[in-house]
Amino acid sequence: MTYNFDPDKWYDNELFIIQSRLKTGKIKQDEYDEAVEILDKKLEQMWKRLDGSYLINNKN
Repeated sequence: MTYNFDPDKWYDNELFIIQSRLKTGKIKQDEYDEAVEILDKKLEQMWKRLDGSYLINNKN
């Protein structure tokens, strides 16, 4: 099994959606600012969980 999740790509995709909603008038600037702040926090939390520590058991 491979795990190819890219947090930066996820962030870019989510930010694009938020920006699109602002450009089309579905949200206002203050809602946009709040959504980006929440998104930034989610990305920060995600990077904290993805610490890069991987262990492979060679005894199998």
